[in-house]
Amino acid sequence: MNTIAERIYDYLKGFPPFNLLDKEQLLSVSKSVDVIYLENNQLLFEIGQPVANHFYVVRDGAIGLFRANNNLVDKCDEGDIFGLRALLRKGKYKLNAKAIEETIVYSISLKNLETYITANVDASQFLMASFVSNTRGRNPNDDDFVKTLQNSSEYTYLQTADYSKNPVTCAANTSIKDAACIMTEKHVGSIVIVDNHKPIGIITDKDLRTKIATGQYKISDKVSSIMSSPVISYPETITVAEAQIAMLKNKITHLCITKDGTNNSSLTGILSEHDIIVLRENNASALIKEIKRSHSAEQLKNIRQRTEKLLARYLEQSIPIDFISRLVSAINDTITQKIIEFSIDKMSKKPPVEFAWLAIGSQGRQEQLLMTDQDNALVFEDVEDENYDNIKSYFLTLSDYINKDLETVGFKLCPANMMANNPKWCQSASEWSQQFNNWITTPDQNNLMLCTIFFDYEHVYGNKELVNQLSESIFESIDSRTIFLTYLGRNALLNPPPLSFFRQFLVEDNGEHKDQFDIKARAMMPLVDAARLLVLSHNIKGINNTLERFEKLVELEPQNKDTFLFCLESYKNLLTFRTQQGLRHHDSGRFIDLETLDKGNRLQLKRSFKAVKEVQELIKMRFKLSQLL
Repeated sequence: MNTIAERIYDYLKGFPPFNLLDKEQLLSVSKSVDVIYLENNQLLFEIGQPVANHFYVVRDGAIGLFRANNNLVDKCDEGDIFGLRALLRKGKYKLNAKAIEETIVYSISLKNLETYITANVDASQFLMASFVSNTRGRNPNDDDFVKTLQNSSEYTYLQTADYSKNPVTCAANTSIKDAACIMTEKHVGSIVIVDNHKPIGIITDKDLRTKIATGQYKISDKVSSIMSSPVISYPETITVAEAQIAMLKNKITHLCITKDGTNNSSLTGILSEHDIIVLRENNASALIKEIKRSHSAEQLKNIRQRTEKLLARYLEQSIPIDFISRLVSAINDTITQKIIEFSIDKMSKKPPVEFAWLAIGSQGRQEQLLMTDQDNALVFEDVEDENYDNIKSYFLTLSDYINKDLETVGFKLCPANMMANNPKWCQSASEWSQQFNNWITTPDQNNLMLCTIFFDYEHVYGNKELVNQLSESIFESIDSRTIFLTYLGRNALLNPPPLSFFRQFLVEDNGEHKDQFDIKARAMMPLVDAARLLVLSHNIKGINNTLERFEKLVELEPQNKDTFLFCLESYKNLLTFRTQQGLRHHDSGRFIDLETLDKGNRLQLKRSFKAVKEVQELIKMRFKLSQLL
């Protein structure tokens, strides 16, 4: 390791979350850190500037975060992290970051965040707690509250706490006996004492045990004699992190929720420690841990069903859709990995050669938020001809077990049979390379369709080097057949913006979904196809997610930045809208009854169609395809 990286490593290992990484993880981060020197009053980033794919750590000096009116919001000293909230939110910076003395800053990329930090459970938990609570303790042991937060799941902290909207209340002159009867009748562990709808005190089951059962007070006494007062109140927007910190600091188990977050406004809810525990047991990290401990596909089915509820809650909390898709993809991948382990155990022997399992299509793009059809493939190591049939037979049997267990979990079998138990999609590395080469060099309509599906693949399990080799061979084939991209461009224009001459939505003419709008084929896939084509034209490997592809294109083609940012915004809206529709109707969300949409939804969809038109115009010009539209 070079001297600069060694210095970075030695510094970062003294601060959370970096001190929670193992040595190899931190070494990898240190080698790719960018070091930035700032003079006093020099800006690092400013309001309105697009958010960079980095967050920052102060090495020496200090950074001030300022509003537009130059009011100081926060000061970041040595070891403090900043820019993480903006990085996860995306969009544009909402604060100015300015050196308030000579300062050295370490810049750490989103890639490193996802690869090394969020992959480490302890580091990820600390970082997400810091993200929400703005707690930046230099040493975990300095603050017991932060240390306690590290024992919870990282993603829970992004949520607004789900509190009870119907708090049980009584007046201050109510007898303890009557209050206890109300609590028993309502099956609750607390009752809030109110005066003109404002909370003035609270009684819990613990008070009844310690103050009444011990004989300290009579049941005929008024509740005002034993209530805890004043209560701790928070607004309706309280996050899980804030709730936990408040309960820990004040050594209480209940918080009152009021209109303005003070005791001087109306009570609207009650949040208990039990509510927090329930949330902690139903978040992405907790579900992944359950998946790893599971023993059957039936158990995994239950976990995946709970993921749907988690997904709905995240959408309600307005957490960014790209962040949600990463979480759900991580859950889907972990389920698949566990099923593969189950399936290998069912086989009479371990895999005879190295292999890799690939998710293709929407899951390959990390965009399969709902329980749609499964699309997958398997690649195995090249073998001698005399062993080929037996080895392929082994992997076809293994794939069949995997596909059937995925079906048990809830991922339906692909109607087009694009699954690894199909001999066409279970092949050796050299066969796959030849297959892709044939599609690229003979780009008829069927082969182009296959390219659009199989070009979006993600390694899920097994030997990643087999997948890397496959990627290399694909780009070699494209390089040797440059006209292929023109054909792929023509294919990307087959779905024009889905509006008629009279600006009406184009709907299905017949069949099961007659008069419904196909949001996948008519709105989303044109953007997916455009992003894939344009990224391939830049010879970019390893970026399959549509949103990430448009982000990369913004960087690669600043002259077309506005178009790509428009596409990025539109695809987020479409992905969110389809997911909401699917959750509401318990289906894939693909076909939409336009009669159920309000004017706002219709306008938002039509705005997305403009993005399709813009990027398709760019493709027409780029690949000289003007005659097609």
